[in-house]
Amino acid sequence: MNQRKIGILNPGNMGIRVAATIQNTGHDVYWVSEGRGPQTHKRASEIGLKDAQNLKTLCATCTAIVSVCPPHAAEAVAEQVSALGFKGLYLDANAVSPQRTKQVAQVIQKAGGDFVDGGIIGNPPMERGMTWLYLSGSRADEVASFFTDGPLETSVIGEEIGKASALKMCYAAYTKGTTALLCAILATASAYHVSEELYAEWSRNGSTFAEESTEKARLVTKKAWRFIGEMKEISSTFQSAGLPGGFHEAAANVYTRMEGFKDAPSLPTIETILEALKHEPQ
Repeated sequence: MNQRKIGILNPGNMGIRVAATIQNTGHDVYWVSEGRGPQTHKRASEIGLKDAQNLKTLCATCTAIVSVCPPHAAEAVAEQVSALGFKGLYLDANAVSPQRTKQVAQVIQKAGGDFVDGGIIGNPPMERGMTWLYLSGSRADEVASFFTDGPLETSVIGEEIGKASALKMCYAAYTKGTTALLCAILATASAYHVSEELYAEWSRNGSTFAEESTEKARLVTKKAWRFIGEMKEISSTFQSAGLPGGFHEAAANVYTRMEGFKDAPSLPTIETILEALKHEPQ
C-alpha cells in the first residue's frame, strides 16, 4: 500500500472517526485548524491529526480530500477547495441529495479534480460492523482502499455519481424522519392533554414503546440542529423521484423547533422539549 496524504474536512464527531479509519489503514491525515473551535482542536489532537493550519496548505499537501460537514455547507466547502485549484481525489461524504451531489461533483471537476460520492449510514463508529460508508463513482474502489482497517466499513455500489447519496437519503428518510414524526406526536398529545392515555395505550401487553419514545425525543435534541438541512435534502430527493417532499419539509420544521437545545449542558426534560415543539420557529 502506498502511503497517502489525505485531508479531512472537518473532524467533527463523525469526521474524526472517518479520519481515524484512514489513519488505521496507514495514511497520514491532515486537517485545518484555522477558524475551528476548542472541541475540534481537542478531537484532532487526541488522535494525532497533522495540522495543515489553513485550507490552501491542505489542498497543496494532500492528494485526496474527504468532506464530512453539515449538509448546508457541502457545496460551499467544495467551492473553496475548487477555488484553490485542487486537482486530486475528492470524496463528498455529506448527507445531501443526489441532485446536490452532482452539483458538488461539477464544482470539483471544473477545477480538474476527480469526484467520488459517499453516504455514511450509522453513528460515529467505535467498532467494526456498525457504520458503513457507501461509495459510488469511477474511482470509488480507490477511495475504499483508504478505509480497510476500520472501524468505518465501506461498500462500493457502482460508478454513478449520486447513487451513494440516494441510498443515504432513503435510509435517513425513515430513521430520522420517523423520529421527527414521533416528536410531533408527543407534542400534539401534550397539547390536547392526552399524553397519559397515549402512554398507557403504548404500554399495553408489557410494551416499552412509551419509555423508548420519550428517550428518543430527548436524545435527538443533541443533533436536531444538524438534521434540519438533511431533512430538506431528503425532501428534494423525494420530489426529484416524483414523490411528495412534504413529509420531510415538516420534519425539518420539527427539528428547527429543537435546534435551541444544541449546546445544552445536559439532555432536556421531555416537558421542556414538548413546550419548545409547540412554538413555530422564528
